[in-house]
Amino acid sequence: MSTLITVAPTGAELAKADVPQLPTTLAELVDTARSCEAAGAAMIHLHIRDADHRPTLDPGLLKASVEAIRAETDLIVQLSTGGSVHDPLETRLTVLDAEPDSCSLTCGTTNFGDDVFLNPWGFMSDLYVQALEREIVPEFELFDLGHVASLARLIDAHGLPYGGKVHVDFVTGVPGGMPGTPAAVLAGVAILPPAVTSWSATGIGRAHLPVLATALAAGGHLRVGMEDNIVYARGRQVASNAELVERAARLATELQRPPMSTADAREFLGIKRR
Repeated sequence: MSTLITVAPTGAELAKADVPQLPTTLAELVDTARSCEAAGAAMIHLHIRDADHRPTLDPGLLKASVEAIRAETDLIVQLSTGGSVHDPLETRLTVLDAEPDSCSLTCGTTNFGDDVFLNPWGFMSDLYVQALEREIVPEFELFDLGHVASLARLIDAHGLPYGGKVHVDFVTGVPGGMPGTPAAVLAGVAILPPAVTSWSATGIGRAHLPVLATALAAGGHLRVGMEDNIVYARGRQVASNAELVERAARLATELQRPPMSTADAREFLGIKRR
């Protein structure tokens, strides 16, 4: 069994001024995509920044980013529909206009530090249906155990997503969400609905390595990247996203679960060529 490795290189929370190695320009994102593909990633989860390095859902920048990474790599391009916690719901739906291979679909509202990450049922349902109509494969982001029930409700209401596969990602360790512990990950896996065909997990900050190890041991897949973690080891910041992908690929290979190729990942997730 091989391992799907997703890299989430940027996110919407960190400031470029605080973390200069964070890829925020298009050129930096393309370089990051190339190096992470070479290191073993098969999918890239994108948040976009503007000329001032601030999070944006600008349609032109989203489209340009998708096209540039598609031109320079064979990575599956997944756009975040979460944006930042301050983006309005109607703007977040327009992310699909950029025609990514995949999009994130967070299965419920959650406290997010001092903020609220809003994902009401109507928004989730609209996003699910629009992704299905546009033949974009969603990845269901689960920040809490209640989100598993919402995922089941979406499938019951609308059937399977485009491609017929259901891939979920447990995002653990967000202040306000499920903790980044092996027990929490395994509790979520235990209650996944039968329609789920694969799962991955990511641990925020210090939860990074325990959650990575749990996912590999329990038959799951991996999401790593500077969106989720900027500390490589005690006292040392991450130098690049590729460094995190390289470590994930090395550990997966040691456990006899080497990184999945991009071609195999497309088939695994039911993603079409664009």
